[in-house]
Amino acid sequence: MKVPGMLLLLLGVVAIASADRCNNLQRIKTKMQWAKAYGTGSKRAEFGDALWNNVFNYAPGARALFSGVNSEDLSSPGFKAHIARVLGGLDRVISMLDNQATLDADLAHLKSQHDPRSIDPANFVVFRDALIGTVAGTFGVCFDVPAWVGCYNVIAQGITGDSIFA
Repeated sequence: MKVPGMLLLLLGVVAIASADRCNNLQRIKTKMQWAKAYGTGSKRAEFGDALWNNVFNYAPGARALFSGVNSEDLSSPGFKAHIARVLGGLDRVISMLDNQATLDADLAHLKSQHDPRSIDPANFVVFRDALIGTVAGTFGVCFDVPAWVGCYNVIAQGITGDSIFA
């Protein structure tokens, strides 16, 4: 095979490999970037505040979805508890990205919790954008947007069952 043909073949293989929406390397990178951004201790509370401020800045109408946990007052005990629950679940599923069977089981559990709430999948897009914006603030130019979009979409599809995340 001549050099141009081999180059074309190599580019095709690279294109196919990069088409994977959340490949193993992206899963590891997402886990690593999440661990750094989410941090420990009081940094987690700061991260949660920043994330939900971003959610409500991107979609002010989303506050109504969380009225039952006092979303009008982000510092209320009810909303702080909600932030901790959401981030705890997110931390759990991100940590499972490289263990497909366990990830699938946990996503099925989260789906069973979210289905009765009839949440529009578009709200998961808002959350994704807010999450990516919040995590990216930790990394600047080193942040891997395609890895985060792809891996978040795996999580969102598992919870919503919606093909917009496929």
